[in-house]
Formats: sequence, structure tokens, C-alpha cells
Amino acid sequence: MAGRDTATNQMKDFLESKKNEAVPSATTSAGAPIGFKTASLTAGPRGPILLQDHVLIDETAHFDRERIPERVVHAKGAGAFGHFEVTHDISKYSKAAVFGEIGKKTPIAIRFSTVGGESGSADTVRDPRGFAVKFYTEEGNWDLVGNNTPIFFIRDPILFPSFIHTQKRNPATHLKDPDMFWDFISLRPETTHQVSFLFSDRGLPNGYRFMNGYGSHTFKLVNAQGEAVYCKFHLKSDQGIRNLDTKTAHELSADDPDYSIRDLYNAVAKGDSPSWSLKIQVMTFEEAEKFRFNPFDLTKVWSQKEFPLIPVGRLVLDRNPKDYFAEVEQVAFSPAHLVPGIEPSPDKMLQGRLFSYTDTHRHRLGTNYLHLPVNCPYRSRTLNYQRDGPMTFKTDYAGYPNYFPNSFAGPANAPAALDSTFQVSGDVARYNTADDDNFTQVTTFWQDVLSEEERQRLVANIAGHLKNAQPFLQDRAVKNFAQVHSEYGRRLREALDKYVSANL
Repeated sequence: MAGRDTATNQMKDFLESKKNEAVPSATTSAGAPIGFKTASLTAGPRGPILLQDHVLIDETAHFDRERIPERVVHAKGAGAFGHFEVTHDISKYSKAAVFGEIGKKTPIAIRFSTVGGESGSADTVRDPRGFAVKFYTEEGNWDLVGNNTPIFFIRDPILFPSFIHTQKRNPATHLKDPDMFWDFISLRPETTHQVSFLFSDRGLPNGYRFMNGYGSHTFKLVNAQGEAVYCKFHLKSDQGIRNLDTKTAHELSADDPDYSIRDLYNAVAKGDSPSWSLKIQVMTFEEAEKFRFNPFDLTKVWSQKEFPLIPVGRLVLDRNPKDYFAEVEQVAFSPAHLVPGIEPSPDKMLQGRLFSYTDTHRHRLGTNYLHLPVNCPYRSRTLNYQRDGPMTFKTDYAGYPNYFPNSFAGPANAPAALDSTFQVSGDVARYNTADDDNFTQVTTFWQDVLSEEERQRLVANIAGHLKNAQPFLQDRAVKNFAQVHSEYGRRLREALDKYVSANL
């Protein structure tokens, strides 16, 4: 049929691939063949159904349990598989085997996502986009879990649950609430940088192929000599940056709410393999110590003039998931999945995520979520002292003791994988970061990054959302934006006043 794309023709193409094969027998989950699949076992044609109908019970019991809790954030997404190839030597910075030599290839999985919406929400809403990469290395899995923005709304993880609540639904009305959104945003001025990015053109990427990815956090790289530097990871789209205008995005939300999933699937299916160039920024410990702002502040970027991008390699996606639930819904990423040569930094938001992601996966998927094929570090041998729990099926540990230390050939320490030594100092306290510099980098974004047309669209986009909040919240938000640049605040005030006048 004309007008049908590859994703729409999946069933048709599958049938064609099986045309020379006999139709297989349907079975129960235990593998027993089913004689008649379209009728329950009943006493007479009118019933009742017999409890001994194990086929019906097997089918129904599984159906009752086939949905797992959706992700708290990043609930809806798309995924694909491919490889990472090293194109430049960075062994002077990191001993990680994934960067071992030029030309080396490592299998990868990438999941893209929207952040605030539920699993059934539209792909083309104004929202950050998740960009998570799993590298299946021979030293274990390394997950680079970031967004399509180099920054984030907050700098302290204790605010994260509250921030996400404001992006979700009002617990009384079960509706998205502009008062909740703008109350939090205007009370926490550190959000101004990310909010300006979100309401700019890049807040509506044209699918997942035409956007960059960022590790966002500051990480630490350690080389074979034990020398360490701080690092930021950048994934630059080789397809270039393309964004949707607001009108088109709204139309797609109604006409094709799965636009981004469809676009990625079709591109990979037809061999138009999307790719990204991996680059890093590097800052020495000495530079970090003397730097003019906290280099671990997630609401800020490092200037690429001061810390140029260093090329590392290229990520290519060339295989679609065989089964979405098994390979995309159940794929689980965590910033805590690190390998020797890549370590955490003092970044507070990263520190908070090191626990929260793995804790979420154990709740959502189960304690043995890393046994699932898509999450399994299959290129390394996994031996530890964790045992049992639901869905345990691996027998790699057979005979090994389940305690440490032991005298019976249990897995031992690996000195080469020791974390690098670092010093910390300072009094233990809850340090208030609300009054850190919240506006300087946003001023640069407004003055030097955006064109005049982009500034106009940014103001219009913010006003179009902020107009729905209460007047005192509008005033507080405008005051924050005016601290970025007086023109920013003035234009936003004028745009809001026009909405008021139109409703008089």
C-alpha cells in the first residue's frame, strides 16, 4: 500500500520473511503445545469455565503482570543499538579499555526519551530529552546517562523530587499545573539557564536524530599512571541540529504523537544509520581549584574557548530493537555504572544520581535487573557476592562462597581497579547554593548565542506558558529574567501584558 513507511509495514515485512517456513505451534509459557487457542475449557458450550484450564490461567496470569511500573521520569522513549568506534587517542587522560586504541569498536545501546510526560504522552512536547548510552565494554558496562542539554534546572539533588513533582501532575486535580511549575522555577533562580534553553528553539528537537547529547555532569578521568583530570562528555549529532517550530510540534502531537520513535525506527531500518561524535572537555585539578565558579555546578557550562572540545570517537546506531519491551522498556541506565578510568567528581547532582538510578531499577525491574540480556555486562565475567532474589537464574556462581573474605577461591580484590585517591576538606553542613551566580551564563546565552529572531521566539514561548500562572508568579519570574538582561525582562513583561489586554 502506498504511503506506508517501514515501521507501519513491520507486520507485513515479518510475514514476508517467514513465507517459506511452516507456521509454528502455539505453546504455553512452559513450552507445551496448545491444541485449540481460541476457546476456554468449559463444562458444556455455555460454561462454566473449569479451574483446570491451565492454558487460560497461564495466559491470564501473565497478562495481569505484563506491565511494569513506568519510569518516574523519562517514561516514554525510543531505543536502538550499534557501536562506538575510537577515532582519537585519549589514553593520556583515561585508562578505560573502551578508549583502548584507535579503531576499537564497542557495542552500545542508546535510549532517547522525553522527561516529564507519561508513557502515552506525545513525543513533540516542549521538554528536555533524555540521551542515555550503554557501552558494553570488556571491563563491565559503562552508562553515560545525560540529556540533550549541557545543563540542568537545579544544582542540589535534595531539590530533585520537588522539581519533578512540579513537572508532573497536581495531586488534587491530576492536571499539569502552571502555578506549580512557575512557583518553583521563580523561587529557584538557578533554573533560569535551563528554562531559557527549554523555551528556546532547542526545546523542540525534530526527533532524536537531530539533537546533541551531553553527559552534563563533571566526571573524572584517570590514566594508567593514576593521574586524574575532570571531564565533560559531549555527543555532537553528525546529522546536524534541527528543531520544530511550535505550530508543527502541536500538529504532530495530535496527528503523530509517536513521531520521534517512528523517525528513529525508520531511519535505522532503511540503513540511514544516525551517528554522533563523542568529544570531551578537560579541566585539571589545579584549574578547578582556582576556577571563578564551581566547576561541578550542573546549572553552568564550561566555556569551549577556555576548554576546547577534544575528539574521541563516533557512535553509530544500525539495529532496531527486536522487541521493544525487552530491549527498550527494560533497558536500565545508571551513572553509577562506571568502569576503571572513569570516576565520579564532587558534582552534587551526580552524587545523588549514583544512588537513585540503581535504586529505581531495583524497584521497577527487580533486584536482578542486571541479569536481563539488555542490561547484562555480557562482555565481562560477572562474579560477586550478591545472591538470590526474584528471577535469579544465573549459575555462574555455582560452588563459590557467598561471603567475603573467604578461604575458598572466591573472587578477590582487583588492585588495578582501585579508585583514584583524592582529598576533601571543609566543614560538614547544609550549604545554601540558592544565591550562587545564577544569571551570568544566561546573559551570555541571551546576548551572544541567540539571534534576534531566536530571542523573539524565546520570549513568545515563555509568555505563552507563563500567562497561565497567577500574576504574582508572573511578576516574580519576570524579575528573574530581567536580572539576566533588562531587555529580556522588558520584552517578557510586554508580551504578558498583551495577553492581559486581549482578555479584558
